[in-house]
Amino acid sequence: MSFKHVDAAGLLQLQKTGKIRLIDVRTDAEVARGIIPGAIHIPLHLIPVKMNEMDENIPTIIYCQSGGRSGQACGFLAAKGWRDLSNLQGGILGWVASGNPLAQLG
Repeated sequence: MSFKHVDAAGLLQLQKTGKIRLIDVRTDAEVARGIIPGAIHIPLHLIPVKMNEMDENIPTIIYCQSGGRSGQACGFLAAKGWRDLSNLQGGILGWVASGNPLAQLG
């Protein structure tokens, strides 16, 4: 099983076109500095616990600070049979570098 990679422009397009789930796997301290609008915060270590609460048929994009931890999360979920997964290339740093806004959680 594998997953796709999407860049910031691709994520913007997906957000406009339909129903997606965007998951931020960073730490609480990282998320306190800002989150991509519309994202759900699930720290990386909680993905195995929370995965059963999510519909695996909803296209899911996962991101972290730069793409490493989100790649791990995508690999884990793909190994569990999830099919429509994407890793945000460059993570939130790539998102911000592309000129996109951040929101505050909650």
